[in-house]
Amino acid sequence: MQPEAIELIPQPLRIEPLDDEPFVLGPRLVVLVGDSPDEVSVGVLAADLLGRLTHRAVEVRGHGGAVRGEDVLVLRVTPDAAVPAHESTPAPDRAATTAQSYRLEAGPGRAQVSAPTTAGLLAGFLTFQQLLRPGPDGYLRARAVQVEDVPRYRWRGLSLDLARSFFPPDEIKVVISLMAHYKLNMLHLHLTDDQAWRLETPSRPRLVDEAAVGAVTGGRGGHLTIADLRDLTSYAWARGVTLVPEIDLPGHVNAALRAYPELNPSGEAPPRHAGLEVGFSRLTAALPATQGFVEDVLNDVARLTAGPYVHLGGDEVLTMEGAEYTELIAAAAKVVQEAGKTVVGWQEVAGVPLAPGAVVQLWDTRPDLQAVREAVESGARLLMSPGARVYLDMKYDASTELGLEWAGHIELRDAYDWEPSALVEGVAADAVIGVEAAVWSETLHDLDSLLRMLLPRLAAVAEVAWTVPEHRSWEGFRARVARQPVFWDRAGFAWHRSPQVDWTL
Repeated sequence: MQPEAIELIPQPLRIEPLDDEPFVLGPRLVVLVGDSPDEVSVGVLAADLLGRLTHRAVEVRGHGGAVRGEDVLVLRVTPDAAVPAHESTPAPDRAATTAQSYRLEAGPGRAQVSAPTTAGLLAGFLTFQQLLRPGPDGYLRARAVQVEDVPRYRWRGLSLDLARSFFPPDEIKVVISLMAHYKLNMLHLHLTDDQAWRLETPSRPRLVDEAAVGAVTGGRGGHLTIADLRDLTSYAWARGVTLVPEIDLPGHVNAALRAYPELNPSGEAPPRHAGLEVGFSRLTAALPATQGFVEDVLNDVARLTAGPYVHLGGDEVLTMEGAEYTELIAAAAKVVQEAGKTVVGWQEVAGVPLAPGAVVQLWDTRPDLQAVREAVESGARLLMSPGARVYLDMKYDASTELGLEWAGHIELRDAYDWEPSALVEGVAADAVIGVEAAVWSETLHDLDSLLRMLLPRLAAVAEVAWTVPEHRSWEGFRARVARQPVFWDRAGFAWHRSPQVDWTL
């Protein structure tokens, strides 16, 4: 009998099957961890996830706590386990990606994940979890194998639009868990737009009192409280995911203008917006209320954000002259920087002088990108989110019920078969900080709709972000993704049956 193929997503740097018996998750399974709080946290998460899979409690102990006859999963942080970054990884990020590397070895009675940090330890455990298959005795087992792995990019993200239609915390947690499964590590939350303001903001309480109920037609209202954000931050951190909040300005602000009419030149609140139009709303630099509003809300968000980034939006401000746009973005960026956070903005901010290290998120490759090249020359990093490849609210094809089509149709291969470092001519590969998919909620108003648009394409984007180019191939991915519905169906996830894959279910 031929051994079962090793089907992991994303594809590791090196994987070697061993000629040995598998590791079996038997009735005496234990997880051994180090003494640090972070190692214990990973161990507790691992035991919880394995317990859910085996329907048995899994004990966590310190190293050296195993006894004869137990099946032992060892989770170990040690500098010796570091896997050097690949040469295709941008030079500024090689230390960061090496910190997320891991080594995994599984065999009869014992499996061990070793990593230089808990981030790598978690990544290695998630690979171990993907190895598990049911055996003839009913026990899950992992094939005997050795894996050495390190991500290509440090930023592997998903942008989730909460503004047009709201997703409550329990549904966001499902998205975080799905991201972690595929080693995506940055969740960018689009919290404000013309339709609504979705985050409790202490300095401006009317933003949620007046503007959180809005949504696109058919969408859901609601907002995240400060307690919600803290809970989501902790939940995400335990799974290796960092939250990146976005306050979109100086455009996409109709909800804010409605909550605080003094931000309008007329002093009157505009009507609620439930449509799909963009580009019509704006802040006004000359108004006395504007600067205080920008300072207050961005300082609030920076204080509430545990991660290092705050996203300023900056896109689609279609009714503002360049000088005023530059004034407002520069003022907003100054607030974020003085609060100790790194600025992220959509590609339109590339024309504004920003501090070195700011992140410019590329979403549209159609216009002239000279400003993007100049921003890179001034020290900006590029986050690649090309709409025609990774905007996962785009329809799969013309028959897809949900989604939009302005960036074209995106089938599974479209989301997979592209190279991030080649998107912008004249920009060095070292300028790319990573890859981020985006999903906008104009037509996605419940979790099943969202998941159906994410799956299987999110798995494709995850491999683009993690796996080095020479280890990626469409045919290899196509074969491996065919078995992923085993996991999706077990978790109750809706998904799209792409005709490009010979699904095994």
